[in-house]
Amino acid sequence: MNIALIVGGISFEREVSLTSGRAILKALRENGHNVKVIDPIYGNKEVSEEIIFKDLVSKEYPTIEVMEKLLTESRRKIIDCVNSSFFDEIDIAFLGLHGKYGEDGRIQTLLDLRGIKYTGSDVTSSTVAMDKNVTKMVFRNYNIPTADWIMLSKKDILDLKHILNKVKLPFVVKPNDEGSTVGLTIVNNESEIKDAIELAFKYTDKIMIEKYVKGKELTVSIVGDIAYPLIEIKPKEGFYDYLHKYTKGMTEYICPAEISENISKKAQEIALRAYHSLGCSVYSRVDFLLNDKDELYCLEVNTLPGMTELSLVPKAVRAKGMEFNELIENILGLSLKKY
Repeated sequence: MNIALIVGGISFEREVSLTSGRAILKALRENGHNVKVIDPIYGNKEVSEEIIFKDLVSKEYPTIEVMEKLLTESRRKIIDCVNSSFFDEIDIAFLGLHGKYGEDGRIQTLLDLRGIKYTGSDVTSSTVAMDKNVTKMVFRNYNIPTADWIMLSKKDILDLKHILNKVKLPFVVKPNDEGSTVGLTIVNNESEIKDAIELAFKYTDKIMIEKYVKGKELTVSIVGDIAYPLIEIKPKEGFYDYLHKYTKGMTEYICPAEISENISKKAQEIALRAYHSLGCSVYSRVDFLLNDKDELYCLEVNTLPGMTELSLVPKAVRAKGMEFNELIENILGLSLKKY
């Protein structure tokens, strides 16, 4: 097939996307496909793969200053890119993007308008899943267990008493529409609240304050309506932040997770319900916390999960005998079935 592999983009997860893209590109070519690599930040300008992949994944996500420059220069270029001749004669676009402008329905909308097929979930489910607040409202409607939360916008007057009445400490403060723990803080003391809120607001206009659930971090990978073995995520220290996600050796991954069969099956069942409640398709990853009372709390659904060497979906499917190249081919096949 003739495939456009879209990577990079203008989210804080840009460098992770490039790392995922390298792995996806290798698999697609080994599977015999003709692949054109496209980074939307360059618009309709043709650049080499060497230039696109020149960045290496960092232990820190790009600075706010770097992202503001990219956003200023590149928003229009994304439209120019999708409208360009790059997508002529393309059978399908493989989305290797993460975060804003990648898995939030925006690039999907442009591709839909151009009539270009693409991998993963559709516009609506991508948009809903990226919005943490809307996701949790859908979860509550479908009786999917999720931790209590409130929302704040930049226009709100900061009222600490109101916050503490609604959500008891400890809690998590995070941007409503970012991934990879960008701008996230676990708040244990009242003195930390203002700084945590200020940090989160640097990345978005709406933030979530969510009750902190202490327990095991678990994730369920779904490919083609099949829930794969659970993975337990055990950071060597602290919590599973950007540094621990993308630095080799800083996190231990246990697959299958060392929990009871009943809890594993329950998590898989809830994961599938969460996935379908948002209208997702093809593949996703559903994240959970399991407290010491064996209660599961669903955090979110990731519609374009990572495909780096440390990523969780490849680890989960490998536990059932599916190697990376087969996973990539399955994603292609399932995506084409949507059409």
